[in-house]
Amino acid sequence: MTNKPQDNRLGTEPILPLLFKLAAPSILSMFIQSMYNVVDSIFVARLSEDALAALSLAFPIQMVQIAVAVGTGVGASSLISRSLGRGSRREAERAASHVLLLAIVYGAIAAFIGVFFPEQLIGMFTDDPLLIDYGTRYIWIILVGATAMYIPMIANSILRGEGNTFIPMVTMLIGSIMNIILDPLFIFGYGIFPRMGIEGAAVATVLSRIISGSFIVYMLFKGNNEVKVSFRNFEFDFSVIKDIYQVGFPAVLMQVLASVMIGGLNVILAGYSSTAIAAMGIYFRLQSFVFMPVFGLNQGYLPIVGYNFGYNNSKRVKEVMKAGFLTGFAFTVLGFAIFQLFPEQLILLFGDSPELMEIGVKALRIISLAFPVIGPAIVGGTTFQAVGKGMPSLILSFSRQILILLPLAFLLGKIGGLDLIWYAFPVAELIAVVWMAVWLKSTMKTVFRIMERDV
Repeated sequence: MTNKPQDNRLGTEPILPLLFKLAAPSILSMFIQSMYNVVDSIFVARLSEDALAALSLAFPIQMVQIAVAVGTGVGASSLISRSLGRGSRREAERAASHVLLLAIVYGAIAAFIGVFFPEQLIGMFTDDPLLIDYGTRYIWIILVGATAMYIPMIANSILRGEGNTFIPMVTMLIGSIMNIILDPLFIFGYGIFPRMGIEGAAVATVLSRIISGSFIVYMLFKGNNEVKVSFRNFEFDFSVIKDIYQVGFPAVLMQVLASVMIGGLNVILAGYSSTAIAAMGIYFRLQSFVFMPVFGLNQGYLPIVGYNFGYNNSKRVKEVMKAGFLTGFAFTVLGFAIFQLFPEQLILLFGDSPELMEIGVKALRIISLAFPVIGPAIVGGTTFQAVGKGMPSLILSFSRQILILLPLAFLLGKIGGLDLIWYAFPVAELIAVVWMAVWLKSTMKTVFRIMERDV
């Protein structure tokens, strides 16, 4: 082992202050992002309940986009942090260049799909002509403008890999605040802005991403960063892509599984009413306020674990894990309390129809029973990724969402109707978190033994 990395705060600063120093910007930016998701839905709900339901049907398609961006970013961030921990800045910079190229390629693919197949995508989840019309008018704009999402999300992951969470926070703040400002202007039409309805929500989203993307690209190439990105002497190397997706591909699939799960639930709920679909959409937007802080915590947690794993500092990795799990638990317990105490007030943000209130309040109270265990489960999945083992997270996610949650929701619906479907969430989460805890304990026992042997 080389000299102790006194020059890098990831390897030397006190754990808890460092974790919050790195995570706080991401937690704040993801809180703003969550607020945008909710505000966006509130504005669309003012058009009609069917428009809100259509937005819920489009949500799984957007999640596939986000899955590719987030998973690729996780792989790049993990590779960059581990490379820096080994003292190989050149390897980190090569990863950064390759991952930006991937962002452009993925944006082009999404645009092609958006031009030629938007109606078919929405038609997978419903046969209601009105919902298909609303959903198609929204999603084609989102897909055509996909490059404006891929570039800032992946560029943020490059900076997070070196422990810089401030610039990614500013990027997300710019995008979210601009989106909140532009939403009512384009949806309802004020002043010089045309009234575009549900298409206006999509246009506002794409324009805000272009603005935030321009900022992060400038900072990435011109800022004072440890990882310097340049295409001047760029040579494509498939081995770099392979290293990125060794961790990133399971992360992509995990996010895609979430999309499949939501799409499957939409199909199940379509058998009851569009209001049930709308209520599910409301839940998924509100839950981001609970889970996004944990994902923000992970943006600080992952590079610290990855760096010290790369440096074989097992003691420090254990300390970070303890702090991460306790903090994640605290976040989701707070969310549990809010959903249990104030479900009526949360649903009223989106509408006050008796049917929406009845379905929505029950859904929030029952599903949130799972919240306390979800925080530690999210941190556990990130721990696998941080030490370069993405497959356990993928298997756990697939089992929870596809093998347990969807069949259980379908079965409970047949047995007890809509009210019983919501119980599939806490049951699936409880089974998954017990399995995750056993697997993570076994994996990290082996990892620590190897790390301590190599010291």
